[in-house]
Amino acid sequence: MARTTPHDQLPADPVPAPAPADAPPPLYRRVADQLLGELRDGTVPPGERLPGERRLAEHFGVSRETVRQALDVLRRDGLLTTDRRGSHVALPGPPAGSAAPLVFPVGARAAEPRTGDRATVVWGTPPPEHAAALGLVPGRPTLMHRYTSAAAGGNGRRTAVTSFSAVALAEVEELARYRGRADGVACAQLRRAYDWMRRAGLTLHHRDTITLQPDTASVRVVRRVHDQYARPLEITDLLVDTRQDALVYEFTLPAAG
Repeated sequence: MARTTPHDQLPADPVPAPAPADAPPPLYRRVADQLLGELRDGTVPPGERLPGERRLAEHFGVSRETVRQALDVLRRDGLLTTDRRGSHVALPGPPAGSAAPLVFPVGARAAEPRTGDRATVVWGTPPPEHAAALGLVPGRPTLMHRYTSAAAGGNGRRTAVTSFSAVALAEVEELARYRGRADGVACAQLRRAYDWMRRAGLTLHHRDTITLQPDTASVRVVRRVHDQYARPLEITDLLVDTRQDALVYEFTLPAAG
């Protein structure tokens, strides 16, 4: 019987080196996380169809294959459903077409539908007036939402800056998630922000101050929101060009329980 020697034995398969603990997640996972954040914003309501792969690829600046992998991640997690009509949001929430209790930010909804809306979040130092209203130490950063919109040709322009208080970020889990990705670039509508606050057990009290701007056709609206304990939650500063647009308020109050 022949004896084997170390030279006759087959080499063992190499053991793959573990990925570094601080290695960034793959691109498709990052796209999936960012898309999930936008779905939670209420940008695409539950039951609504997502844009096609081509539009999503352009939106995130990646290939269509990366988008497919990201969508597969969300499907496996039960957050998307797919049929012959496309992919649909499966997140819990009010059905598509139902009215939100309050529109965020104040005055963001124009009289006519628009395609030029832009909304982002950033972690930075709020304007001094916002810091004072929210009880923040001067220079202390917080989560801020920036919104711009204009109709075709640049008419009816409106801009809004919202700053959130430390109380809002501590009490509202959905808002707190944005601190890590508040880069001022990614889309973040936060259209359900007031819903999130109410679901966190906060009763919303708002005070809107509307001021005509001298020598312009603009209107300035300042909204301050506090909870049932008189704690400030957010302040929004909105400027509306009224030459080609109207400021529309829309409220749906819950039925008395």
